[in-house]
Amino acid sequence: MTSEGVSTEERVLVAGATGGVGQLVVGKLLEKGFKVRVLTRNTAKAQKMFDDKVEIAVGDIREEATLPAAMMDVSYIICCTGTTAFPSAKWDFEETPNLVTWIKLFFNPSDAKAKAKNSPEKVDAQGVTNLVQAAPSGLKRFVYISSCGVLHKDKFPYSILNAFGVLDAKQKGEEAIINSGLPYTIIRPGRLIDGPYTSYDLNTLLKAKTEGKLGVVLGTGDKLTGQTSRIDVATACVECITNSHCERKIFEIVNTGPRPSVIDWDGLFSKLD
Repeated sequence: MTSEGVSTEERVLVAGATGGVGQLVVGKLLEKGFKVRVLTRNTAKAQKMFDDKVEIAVGDIREEATLPAAMMDVSYIICCTGTTAFPSAKWDFEETPNLVTWIKLFFNPSDAKAKAKNSPEKVDAQGVTNLVQAAPSGLKRFVYISSCGVLHKDKFPYSILNAFGVLDAKQKGEEAIINSGLPYTIIRPGRLIDGPYTSYDLNTLLKAKTEGKLGVVLGTGDKLTGQTSRIDVATACVECITNSHCERKIFEIVNTGPRPSVIDWDGLFSKLD
């Protein structure tokens, strides 16, 4: 059953709010009437994207000292942070690689990770750990978007996906959350589809619809694989924060089968017990 007496005046801190899933999470939280604070390194981008609809806290999960100020009066945290699984411009290398350097980086994962400021290790492992350590003691739920395959990193195709350590880093983030003692929900989507969305119009984001007609399937034990709509991941994040069935639960989410006219999220979550 869902939690009763929950006030939508409670504040949700969203990390990774300007990303594909994060934008949708913010939009859906606002639609439900929650107060939203976004944690961002890029104030101008966040202001342009969300206008005056959210509070903006300047901080960087990679820098623990920047986080405490963002935690005041926060009841929930939804962490949508992440970077690419393979070296790219998003890894934010100290020096912009040329073609030869890119080739060398792809053949030397340890060197690539050492030279990047925004690698999975720094974002999903250390960054999430920092966010957990800064979380207020009375936090009602910490929601983290991880990935299918974290328990099968040595098996194809996840072994390829994990070539540069993205699943290793996601698992370290999961472990930091589980060991923290905070109430949590960890969501493991499959390969993300639908987006990412780059619109700065929240109304457009709220009207975004999946191109497919597939249903939502949840599972546990890291046994599911497939594709997952960013829209459904964002909805799951928002629906689970006040749902008692999801507390201290880890579940996978993929899209498959016929899609009902309305997704019964509480019904799906109840089967996690």
